[in-house]
Amino acid sequence: MALTAVAWMSMLLAIILLPGVAIVVLVKSMRSEERKLELLQEQGSIDSYSPRALTELREWVQANPNDPYASIARERHNECVRTLKDIDEPYYEWSAEEIEQLEELQP
Repeated sequence: MALTAVAWMSMLLAIILLPGVAIVVLVKSMRSEERKLELLQEQGSIDSYSPRALTELREWVQANPNDPYASIARERHNECVRTLKDIDEPYYEWSAEEIEQLEELQP
C-alpha cells in the first residue's frame, strides 16, 4: 500500500515544524524559570499560586472543610498569602489591590 502525496507532505511538514515548535516552547519555559530564579534570589521567596489558582484553592478548602487534605491545602493557601504580603514583586500577575484583600483561611 503506497502513501499518497498528501501523506508524504504531511509527514515532511511535521518533521520540519515540530523541532521549531519544541524550541520555541523550551525557550519560553527557560525564560520563565530564569525569572522565577531571579525573584527567588532577590526576595528569598516567590508566590506559589496565580490569582485564579489561589481563588480555586480557597474555594475548594471552603467547600471541603472535612477533607483529609483540607488542612494541607489551607496551609498552602496561607503560605502564599503571607508570601504575597511580604515580597516586593510577585511572579504571577497580582495587583496591589488583590494582594491587600487577601486573608488567611482559619482552621
